[in-house]
Amino acid sequence: MSGPFAAVDLGASSGRVIVGRLEGGRLLTHEAARFPNGPVAVRGRGAVTLHWDVLGLYAGVLTGLRAAAREHGPLASVGIDSWAVDYGLLDADGALLGNPVHYRDGRTAGAPARVFAHVPAADLYARTGLQVQPFNTVFQLAAAAGSGQLAAARRLLLVPDLLGYWLTGAEVAEVTNASTTGLLDVATRRWSPEVAAALETGFGVGVAGLLPDVVEPGAVVGAVREGTDGAGARLVAVGSHDTASAVVAVPASTDDFAYISCGTWSLVGLELDAPVLTEASRAANFTNELGLDGTVRYLRNVMGLWVLQESVRRWEEAGHDVDLAALIAAAAGEPALACVVDVDDPSLLPPGDMPGRVAALAARTGQPVPRGPAALTRCVLDSLALAYRRAVRQAAQLAGHEVGVIHLVGGGVRNRLLCQLTADATGLPVVAGPVEGAALGNLLVQARTLGALDGPLASLRQVVAASTALEHYAPSGSRARWAEAEARVFG
Repeated sequence: MSGPFAAVDLGASSGRVIVGRLEGGRLLTHEAARFPNGPVAVRGRGAVTLHWDVLGLYAGVLTGLRAAAREHGPLASVGIDSWAVDYGLLDADGALLGNPVHYRDGRTAGAPARVFAHVPAADLYARTGLQVQPFNTVFQLAAAAGSGQLAAARRLLLVPDLLGYWLTGAEVAEVTNASTTGLLDVATRRWSPEVAAALETGFGVGVAGLLPDVVEPGAVVGAVREGTDGAGARLVAVGSHDTASAVVAVPASTDDFAYISCGTWSLVGLELDAPVLTEASRAANFTNELGLDGTVRYLRNVMGLWVLQESVRRWEEAGHDVDLAALIAAAAGEPALACVVDVDDPSLLPPGDMPGRVAALAARTGQPVPRGPAALTRCVLDSLALAYRRAVRQAAQLAGHEVGVIHLVGGGVRNRLLCQLTADATGLPVVAGPVEGAALGNLLVQARTLGALDGPLASLRQVVAASTALEHYAPSGSRARWAEAEARVFG
């Protein structure tokens, strides 16, 4: 069956429904709908909490599926991917117990240390292979211990699985997203009883009873129910972590590649056959997340374009009209590497005065503070490229994996300055594209599941290469200047 297939692709700032159909070895796509997404601040009895408007997201999904079916005919299948770690809790009747908390909420401050008191960091890494980030699901659950919602919960579903449950009634956990929680054993690709026991003993959280069965990408979860837009289509478990789907869509023709999935976050890493669980890997804070066909995504999370996006939002709130293309063009004319900062500094994680925070980081390291939007934009893009340089080199060293080319996918492909800076910083050629990498990977897994495609992961990537206009960037300039800048920021 050549389609139509519908990819529900949910990002941290927007969601979209992309329809795909295979014709002549190429994947033809059409955007059926796009809708906004973002945090909602709600004050309860205590502090303000950031939530996702998951019901609004679901309404956008239904509208998108309706538009897709109206324009392209009855859908053969649907696949859902989204960001990681966040979850919804269902009660005994299957009803949602409140909107999911946003990963940028501050409730997890101090939670990693509390968890490590019950399961040492080295032991947790040996089981899960996951880098320490305060918003990992295991830390969110520790932070939520004792809450009324958690006490009333019967089931925990990650965001894409929650939406799939509403479409089909099936409760599952797709493995690529489950592998970001800190609750999954990276070697067995199943929930870790040891981590579950530590949460129950240390925090009274009976997580083992909350977690559904794990499924792999390519499983048919169920049929979209009658009365729901897209009724009759099969819901296919794709790489439901959007990075997992984006890596499927890396148009690599050789094995010596690194990837950067660049959007609100940047995920920088390698595709491996087995996890890297050494102490050196843990110390470098690299993560082992699971991918299609038994692969491992060995990567580091880098803050990504969030820093620029939040800066733009701040300037617009102050009454300035911001033309992003013009801003990036102006940034290209600013002095290179005049100021670079650690884009993964914790101060840059929550929403707020991002230009002020970047300026504070510059001042703290004795560098000239960027003056004006163009200078700050150049600082952010130079700093991102510097973080990419460091992550690619460390990943290659830790995994013993040679890298000859970098594939950049996602929304960052549109930022030609960032693409060129990435080539310059790493000293490696960069192949940019596709833009909608997560949606393409999502669609290709559906197509293979329904028999429209056959073969291993490499065959799916051949379809991506045939379907995408790719841009190539050759490294230029002085690598010594990048080395000096790296030393300035990271020592």
